[in-house]
Amino acid sequence: MVSLLGAGDEHLALIERSFDAEVHVRGNRVTLRGEPSEIALVERLLDELVTIIRTGQGVSPETVERVLQMLRAETTERPADVLSLNILSNRGRSIRPKTLNQKRYVDSIDKHTITFGIGPAGTGKTYLAMAKAVQALQGKQVNRIILTRPAVEAGERLGFLPGTLGEKIDPYLRPLYDALHDMIDPETIPKLMAAGTIEVAPLAFMRGRTLNDAFVILDEAQNTTPEQMKMFLTRLGFGSKIVVTGDATQTDLPNGQKSGLRVIQDILDGIEDISFQRLTTHDVVRHRLVGRIVAAYDEYEDGSAQAEQGRGGAREDQRRGASGTMRS
Repeated sequence: MVSLLGAGDEHLALIERSFDAEVHVRGNRVTLRGEPSEIALVERLLDELVTIIRTGQGVSPETVERVLQMLRAETTERPADVLSLNILSNRGRSIRPKTLNQKRYVDSIDKHTITFGIGPAGTGKTYLAMAKAVQALQGKQVNRIILTRPAVEAGERLGFLPGTLGEKIDPYLRPLYDALHDMIDPETIPKLMAAGTIEVAPLAFMRGRTLNDAFVILDEAQNTTPEQMKMFLTRLGFGSKIVVTGDATQTDLPNGQKSGLRVIQDILDGIEDISFQRLTTHDVVRHRLVGRIVAAYDEYEDGSAQAEQGRGGAREDQRRGASGTMRS
């Protein structure tokens, strides 16, 4: 009951705020009063939380909120099944999907040869893909992991950075190294990289290769050009999987170049064994403020676009009005 209700009844207070129902707790007995539909939802919520606790997981306020969000979405998947799916464990820490879309994304990686994970920052696109890659390597489903991402500023700034080519490129690949250290014992990573079992390289190094028996992840794919995206996807070899991750709203390409991630959705949509999985601000699993920041930016940009359309329409009306005055 302590795990269920939270420290200082924190979870109980959250449940009471979320429902139009009265929740009374006495010992191990919970009494509910309110509309039948609300009571049924609270019952399901408590049942899912108890199931999660029985798997040995802790329950936090974020867990309660995620379970509630899934129940209100009326999905066929049980929240307890989503939140209890263990992808990878390392040093007493387990990596699991934390939202329904994350679970669908992970399932898609299992079922398809090529999966695109598209969504804003903090939704776990790259992190979950890397967990699946390590899982596949440990299960001997692949012989190596290849992690790549474009270095969009390579043409301008790398020449001014000190050190060898590897040292110059390293800052662009650092997020991939950081995630690796969460999933594999740090002392074994240099050995795996020296043996070629794990390779972290910029996208330009993929040209001309055929990648067999590999789990390949392309990160920050919004910064690829259409030509680079085609080059990368055609590296696919036998016994391999590809996961492409990116956020189409955060393109850093210079000179107004088209993003390969935006174009590819139209080109490959509907092709068998290729899946596009989209994550949203509801799937942000970093600090809760990150989700609110992303949502605020989306709202601001939508408002700015509508305002610009309105100004464009007003200018067109003024132009037409001026033309009509001249004619009269």
